[in-house]
Amino acid sequence: MQGTVYKSTGSWYTVKTDDGSFYECRIKGKFRIKGIKSTNPIAVGDRVVFSVEKIGDDTIGVIKEIKDRKNYIIRRSVNLSKQTHIIAANLDQVFLLVTLNNPKTYTSFIDRFLVTAEAYDIPAILLFNKIDTYNEDELVEIKYLAALYRKIGYTCLGISAKTGKNVDKVKELMFGKTSMFSGHSGAGKSTLVNAIDKGLDIKTTEISQQHLQGQHTTTFAEMYDLTMGAQIIDTPGIKGFGIVDMEREEIGDYFPEFFELKENCKFNNCLHLDEPKCAVKDALENDEVAWSRYRSYVSMVTGEDDNYRVDIYAEK
Repeated sequence: MQGTVYKSTGSWYTVKTDDGSFYECRIKGKFRIKGIKSTNPIAVGDRVVFSVEKIGDDTIGVIKEIKDRKNYIIRRSVNLSKQTHIIAANLDQVFLLVTLNNPKTYTSFIDRFLVTAEAYDIPAILLFNKIDTYNEDELVEIKYLAALYRKIGYTCLGISAKTGKNVDKVKELMFGKTSMFSGHSGAGKSTLVNAIDKGLDIKTTEISQQHLQGQHTTTFAEMYDLTMGAQIIDTPGIKGFGIVDMEREEIGDYFPEFFELKENCKFNNCLHLDEPKCAVKDALENDEVAWSRYRSYVSMVTGEDDNYRVDIYAEK
């Protein structure tokens, strides 16, 4: 039998077959994917081959094979720095929810997320959430950030998951696709998913006023079928996003505006740091490249990213 993994708890996997049936499955023995040192060999979104066994009164699926992935999005393992954790696989696009406060999303976090999406060939869309809560100055900042990323080529939307503003535009982008929603805890992922399809009723939790941070409500990635004809993967809140398995020479290629300028650099292997006649540095000085983007790039290339706080999955 074949199916798609809809939920992973680390030891059990909920798999939906092509005829719509759900099976609780496990892995028999060791199961590793060639070339990937991952703490979770199977991720939500994976296509798998499994057989069915009867154990007493229970019907259990046993996963035998993972079909080739078209892409996946990955993070560093929290406890095992040399290993990785695949968040989801076989995605058509990813949405990153960005908030100015409660919690604050820094551009360094946005850029690391976008670089990972670029590296694994997944289109990324930025959703600036909670715009109903911002004052005039904060709205100006949102417009600045949206303009910055639109100029690079990313789709950006100002939304309010709570009031429903522009949720219809998000739904239009999702139609017929498998989308992943990501962002900090408290950024409004689950609230947005519920606004998109009210029949899902995913648990949400209010922001902790004491720490002005989100309280974790999603503990494992999970896929949902939407009545509008799409799939959505809701993911745990993450506090940081460390890049994985990238050579310093290739990181610049995942910054679209840097890649476009690369051919004008004097040296083919220019790292855009101290090299002479660097087109990226020239563009930076002429305000044609955002300083925030360049700072993010430098932190990744110089290894400061190794000390950047990596993703932390929520635990109840």
